[in-house]
Amino acid sequence: MSHRTAALRPAIALDPAAATRARSLRRQGMAPEAIAARFGVKLEEVEKALVQMRSPRPETTRGTLNVTLDAHRLVMAERRGDEPLWRTMDRMLDELLRLRAAAARRGHARRRQGVAPALPLLDPMPER
Repeated sequence: MSHRTAALRPAIALDPAAATRARSLRRQGMAPEAIAARFGVKLEEVEKALVQMRSPRPETTRGTLNVTLDAHRLVMAERRGDEPLWRTMDRMLDELLRLRAAAARRGHARRRQGVAPALPLLDPMPER
């Protein structure tokens, strides 16, 4: 832990080893009140130690998307105000999937009528 982070945290009446043990007991299911009684300190002191626990996140909230500069410009142009980029991407992908489904329905009807399929809007392998 950095010195700056340590300085910002409140002082705890438990030494670092006891704080680590208190977190371990909490992970095992022991109530904060029982932990405080076990160490002979106030409940507030145990709660300070428990607040600093790291918890596993069941799902990630962000990811990295490697895209070209052209794709980045496209996403930024589609962004609405201060909308988070993940929401922009979700909206764009949702729209793409809906358009593809509609195009597939139209294409199926055109094939039955003998009409040639339309060219895709984006060439999957553009030549440069």
